[in-house]
Amino acid sequence: ARQPLWRKIPVSSSLISPYRIVIVLRIIILFFFLQFRVSTPVRDAFPLWLISVMCEIWFALSWIIDQLPKWNPITRETYLDRLCIRFEPNNNNLSPIDVFITSFDHLFKEHDDPIVMANTLLSILATDYPINKLCVYVSDDGASKLFFDSIVETAEFAKRWVPFCKKHSVEPRAPQFYFSEKVDYLRDKVHPSFVKERRAMKREYEEFKVRINALVAKAMNKQENGWVMEDDCPWPGNNTHDHPGMIQVMLGSGGGVDVEGNELPRLVYISPEKRPGYHHHNKAGAMNALVRVSGVLTNAPFILTLDCGHYLNNSKAMKEAMCFLMDPHLGKKLGYVQFPQRFDGIDHHDRYANRNTVFFDINMKGLDGIQGPMYVGTGCVFNRQALYGYDPVVSEKGSKITCEIEEGSEGYEDELGNKFTFEEIEEGLEGYDKLDKLLLWSQKNLEKQFGQSPVFIASTLMESGGLPKGTNSITLIKEAIHVLSCGYEEKTEWGKEIGWIYGSVSEDILTGFKIHCRGWKSVYCMPKRPAFKGSSPINLSDRLHQVFQRALGSVEIFLSGHCPLWYGWGGKLKLLQRLAYTNTIVYPWTSIPLLVYCTIPAICLLTGKFIIPTLSSIASIWLLALLLSTIATSILELRWSGVSIDDWWRNEQFWVISGVSAHLFAVFRGLLKVMAGINTNFTMTTKATNNAEFGELYLFKWTTLLIPPTTLIIINMVGIVAGVSDAVNNGYASWGPMLCKLFFAFWVILHLYPFLKGLMGRQNRTPTIVVLWSILLASIFSMIWVRIDPFLPKQTGPVLKQCGVEC
Repeated sequence: ARQPLWRKIPVSSSLISPYRIVIVLRIIILFFFLQFRVSTPVRDAFPLWLISVMCEIWFALSWIIDQLPKWNPITRETYLDRLCIRFEPNNNNLSPIDVFITSFDHLFKEHDDPIVMANTLLSILATDYPINKLCVYVSDDGASKLFFDSIVETAEFAKRWVPFCKKHSVEPRAPQFYFSEKVDYLRDKVHPSFVKERRAMKREYEEFKVRINALVAKAMNKQENGWVMEDDCPWPGNNTHDHPGMIQVMLGSGGGVDVEGNELPRLVYISPEKRPGYHHHNKAGAMNALVRVSGVLTNAPFILTLDCGHYLNNSKAMKEAMCFLMDPHLGKKLGYVQFPQRFDGIDHHDRYANRNTVFFDINMKGLDGIQGPMYVGTGCVFNRQALYGYDPVVSEKGSKITCEIEEGSEGYEDELGNKFTFEEIEEGLEGYDKLDKLLLWSQKNLEKQFGQSPVFIASTLMESGGLPKGTNSITLIKEAIHVLSCGYEEKTEWGKEIGWIYGSVSEDILTGFKIHCRGWKSVYCMPKRPAFKGSSPINLSDRLHQVFQRALGSVEIFLSGHCPLWYGWGGKLKLLQRLAYTNTIVYPWTSIPLLVYCTIPAICLLTGKFIIPTLSSIASIWLLALLLSTIATSILELRWSGVSIDDWWRNEQFWVISGVSAHLFAVFRGLLKVMAGINTNFTMTTKATNNAEFGELYLFKWTTLLIPPTTLIIINMVGIVAGVSDAVNNGYASWGPMLCKLFFAFWVILHLYPFLKGLMGRQNRTPTIVVLWSILLASIFSMIWVRIDPFLPKQTGPVLKQCGVEC
């Protein structure tokens, strides 16, 4: 028997069993604790008690939804040597891959984009994968002349960079990051000419950057009549909102060879057509255009998707994915292979949890033990058939073009699950026998699904990829321009059931969800050397806006027909997988109880009230047990996952920071956008910083998102001062409740500390506008509270005028 290409490695029972036991115990303790909270109201602060109990019930439910999908975490190990023996003796048996690089990553400063994109492209062109099995598609949504010229310049530099990488097996194969690594680059290098060639290549890369920067400088001075090409014809993309589709094929067969005479992977530049009056669906629309164009030109059975800011850090990453996708048993059921996201350029303390290791090293491992990880938007290798809306192959019988009819059946069901009666098929198809009618109807149905392109439709029926026989390059280019047109998707299933799904700015969540609903599985691949790396915004404002966009997408899905709470029941989505998707779209709503709960400590200190009555011995036991079980769950989770306590704590802090800012605004904006059709935007202004290392960490950008957490910090500080002053001046009957209130307030401030540090910046100075708004809101809140005093019982009895000095 052939040896497997991969194996599943469950977490050791000595690590996972105590974890599961503590989870069960914590759920039981939560039940009894909440029962105690509900059954013992605080009479003199009833509204405050009621609100706090409602918040605690929500927190308990959200914790359960988040925790259960992590019940059975697993990891996987691949065997690249076996893959090479089985499929790569002559570099001809590995499956072809189409690589999509999209320019929809707005996290980078505009003048850095060409260099960032160039490094991503160079790392892919130099990957350790058969040249004739690889085609790279670069999508330029903005039809930018600068972007196109940068691609052309990068293609020329690749003719020198690619052979250097393959000759010396360097890692990573993105030159910017390779030359900046502070490691011993002579280790394991035995070629005598390596040092000389490396020095020469570094010099050539610096010259390449100078040429790119010259293009950027030229782009800053746009001509009045727009850009022109080398033949003096106007650049088709001068009007970014009204231009034809553009395709330019570079490198590859007939497109030039490298300096050693070897062929390079084919490179295709694409800019989708844009016309007024057509909705282009942003990144999802661009990805669907890439799927159609690649289906016409190359039609590889697998697709790797990358954002332009994520470079290939492990040259064997594609082979890692092939260990799963080319597995004879798993491969037919596998919709995609997802790699974790790793990041460069983050400060050592990771103040704003940019690495997000809790999600990538804990949650995603848990999902891999169910139906598979979610699609996170980049670093993912898809099975093309899964994107076409087909169900996974469950048997070797049949193919997608069969039209078999069971005896006694009343109609026909196509491969996409659409059912039709014979009466419907008879319409407009008179004069044909039954089989011909079915074939014609099937063709019409495929056109309704995929659009009016016979070449593309034919490609969708080829499970192993490849192009239909008898096609030529001129015909294929014309057909590619046709499927790239902005009106091609009208009256089709694109964005509804096929390709990337429309309806949310988080198209990645929707797309992965639909694939899992059809019964496909996914796999989480974590090679020892990270497969891909990218850059993440490290200053506070940009990080909050990044989180805001993700949360807004989740709110849009929650309010749509694709919400996991009600979509796809009775299908092939496993219950725990549905629970995980539910957690993904529900988490922004936790911001409302979180904001309320973080305000409660200040209210308690200002009014002298508390949300918990005098504790009995049994109630004290339940409270202590809840605290200990919470600590135990976190410790045991860190043990089996390998996540450091520092990463876990940063994640907890940023969960509170984003919850009372970005998530909160995402909920309100999502409601306005979906319910009222109002699309609001937040302004952002920048305070300059220097260019020192991690200088961007101290870059301050004013945004409305900063007001709520700043206000929370101020009112809790005011509450602490007022509570302590009142206790010192007037005495306090019991210091126990007072210490609990102070601990509660300090706990909130401690979670918001990274926010406070980021707000003050390098100069330890908080922007005036933030201070003014926050003090104003805190003052208004305090004055209204003192004026209303809702938790102070109203006294009844004689007034001063009636009883005089005897009152």
